[in-house]
Amino acid sequence: MSVRHALLALLSDGPKYGLQLRQEFEDRTGEVWPLNVGQVYTTLQRLERDGLVESEGDGDEGPQRGFRITTEGAAELATWLRTPPDMTSPPRDELVIKVLVALRLPGVDVRDVVQLHRRYVVELMQQWTRLKDDAAEHEVGFLLVVDAELFRLDSVIRWLDAADGRLARLAADPPAPPGPALAPRLRRRSGVRR
Repeated sequence: MSVRHALLALLSDGPKYGLQLRQEFEDRTGEVWPLNVGQVYTTLQRLERDGLVESEGDGDEGPQRGFRITTEGAAELATWLRTPPDMTSPPRDELVIKVLVALRLPGVDVRDVVQLHRRYVVELMQQWTRLKDDAAEHEVGFLLVVDAELFRLDSVIRWLDAADGRLARLAADPPAPPGPALAPRLRRRSGVRR
């Protein structure tokens, strides 16, 4: 999540002070990602240092000091909005790492680990679905966040199901141990070419 760019977007509506930016950020993101006011002011200081925002006044107003976006900040925001995030390499996912580690641990049934996490993710999906059912139709930001989280969790369940199937096939027909060339091959395959 880019707090930097979110603050630039909020400032594109007009000048605001830090506490106001924090409140508007939480309102627009469905109050799902609380934002620490200290993080807001630290980010504003960096944006000001980089010439993307300007503070109003002489800087002695404290928390009531207003900020406005600069022309450079508006250009940075426009570029960010139109630039797809880098998705060429898989992110470090704790669940994936946990399953990979469990795969090699003696005495651990990795399929049990997979099923335990699958049940947990299903429970999370049920919680998010209840939140979605209770939300008002005009809470568009919140509903979009819930939809995104439900889709993400659904993909986690699909991965867990695929992993479980692969592990079941592996248990039925164990392969020969991999040779030393496996690690370099995996490193070469981890990035996707554009």
